[in-house]
Amino acid sequence: MRVDVIKVENPDGKYQIIIGQANFTIFACDDIFKSLLTAVPGIRCAVAMNEAAPKLTRVTGNDEKLKEIASKNALKIGASHIFVVVVENAFPINVLNAIKSHPTVCNIYAASANPMEVIVAETELGRAILGIVDGQAVNTIENDEQRKERRRVVEELGYKIE
Repeated sequence: MRVDVIKVENPDGKYQIIIGQANFTIFACDDIFKSLLTAVPGIRCAVAMNEAAPKLTRVTGNDEKLKEIASKNALKIGASHIFVVVVENAFPINVLNAIKSHPTVCNIYAASANPMEVIVAETELGRAILGIVDGQAVNTIENDEQRKERRRVVEELGYKIE
């Protein structure tokens, strides 16, 4: 068995990227895309999903750049039945429930605009995601000033804490 680290492409950290696993690729790729469209009006998004047979990456979306990013990342990961969703004009909090409730979705590994690395194992049979490194290692606990700033940003995004 070989273990690789695959860097997820996200130009300038501009997009939200969701990586998960599902089955029935010929159906799931388009249907997850439709779920995204109904979750957030005006969303720009793409879904790429790897199919075990005939060993290809399927892709759909409403933005060519996002389709390119999603499909390149899915192909680099190379594991069967994984999907990569690239989103603009929405946050994962807006679409994760729509994705997770889809009957073909087995697992969500990560949903972030942070730099991400996918840890992939390769055997004679194929490739599998072992886990995802999402962002950098943490080295301190927030102080009162940082907590106030975090809550200000959350409210600025339209979410009320208290």
